[in-house]
Amino acid sequence: MTKDEFYMGKALHEAKIAYNVGEIPIGAIIVFEKKVIASAYNLRETLPCATAHAEVLAIEKACRALSRWRLSGCTLYVTVEPCSMCAGAIVNSRLDRLVYGCDDPKGGAVHSLFCIVNNPSLNHQVSVTSGIREEECSQLMKDFFRQRRQ
Repeated sequence: MTKDEFYMGKALHEAKIAYNVGEIPIGAIIVFEKKVIASAYNLRETLPCATAHAEVLAIEKACRALSRWRLSGCTLYVTVEPCSMCAGAIVNSRLDRLVYGCDDPKGGAVHSLFCIVNNPSLNHQVSVTSGIREEECSQLMKDFFRQRRQ
């Protein structure tokens, strides 16, 4: 198992918690110096708050953990391709790296619909690795929406 697969497993654990509480099953963790400093899952329905996406919540926790807003030296692992709001937060928090599981063809802003995190017009670009444990991440989303439709 690679380092990325290992950490994606931790993000998947967060996504499964979201699934079990009725939230869209997206989980995120942030790693700094080989240590998980933040973990989160979607809480939009629970809070209720439109910005309570796993990535944003994890970024907020990581900023508090490091007592700084610049998350240079950190990697964000998230089970699904981030949306435009989250991609903007990733750029603005100066994360070095983003690793995600499966694409989001309807809302993804890293590869699918937009390429925000690597836009040369912005003052920061993020290294991206995608497709890590892709089938598990995708299947969790499919199972959730299949259950919701029933």
